[in-house]
Amino acid sequence: MGKFNKLLTSFQDEDIEVQPPAKTKAASDATQESHRFIERDRIVRDPSQVRKYFDPEKLKSLAQTISEEGILEDLAVYEIEDQPGYYQLVFGERRYRASRIAGLEKVPVRVIEKPDSKKLLKLQLIENKHHEDLNPIEEVEGALALLAAELEQPIDGVIGLLKQMDNDVRRASYNVIGQPIADTIIKTLEGLNIKWRSFVLNQLPLLSLSPDVLEPIRQGKIEYTKALAVSRVKDEDQRQTLLQSAIEQNLSIRDLRDQVRELSQTSSSAQKATEYVKRFNSLGRQMKKAKVLEDKRKRERLEALLKEIEELVQ
Repeated sequence: MGKFNKLLTSFQDEDIEVQPPAKTKAASDATQESHRFIERDRIVRDPSQVRKYFDPEKLKSLAQTISEEGILEDLAVYEIEDQPGYYQLVFGERRYRASRIAGLEKVPVRVIEKPDSKKLLKLQLIENKHHEDLNPIEEVEGALALLAAELEQPIDGVIGLLKQMDNDVRRASYNVIGQPIADTIIKTLEGLNIKWRSFVLNQLPLLSLSPDVLEPIRQGKIEYTKALAVSRVKDEDQRQTLLQSAIEQNLSIRDLRDQVRELSQTSSSAQKATEYVKRFNSLGRQMKKAKVLEDKRKRERLEALLKEIEELVQ
């Protein structure tokens, strides 16, 4: 039994809530024989699958391997209750997609009982982490979705609780830490091999990144730590230029931080220059109204100040 089947077996051995399958002949056969080959066209993708991005080149490479050696690990499916003979894909979507490219009509599956939504999400997260298939964005979104299901709260509420837990640690107030809800969060994340504090400090901020930075992370073109550094550049054109350099030249995190610092200083200087120009324009309008130039002493003083400013600028 491979690692994949061991994983499934370990979850099915747990005391979990399972919805009974439809009482059809196909379901009866699935009980007797969990491993089988079925037509790929009878498998329905899960629209809420944790993993969203599939690298086209890697899919082609996997399809080539499948063409030569076949699918080495079963896909996991369960029978759709109101569609006898059709199966919902639980996980193995990368193999499912690659099998289409390879031209396979049938694929090996392991038919399992339909898990409840929380168990299904947890299965998908752990299986994808086992294969290192999730990008950092998908991992954060998946973990939050699982926490939302466990706590029966909206994702925004879960994020609020995580931030409150972090504030409790910072202030040593412990208003939430130690309570059952916090224990559930910690236990759930540890089940995914994620430390909750690291999740809050390092991974949660990814969701606030601009789309132009998020997409390269999703596609695996840049590490999320580097993307976080690039995101500190506020000017969109400068951010895009730096992002491309980071990807093409594989810049280190130290190089990126140095460049972000330089851009920040340059941007600050430009902002000050713009501010000074506005102030000078405003002063010019005030001088006309106040008729400062009609006073000889004020005019001479103003001339001296302007000359000093010109020398400073030059």
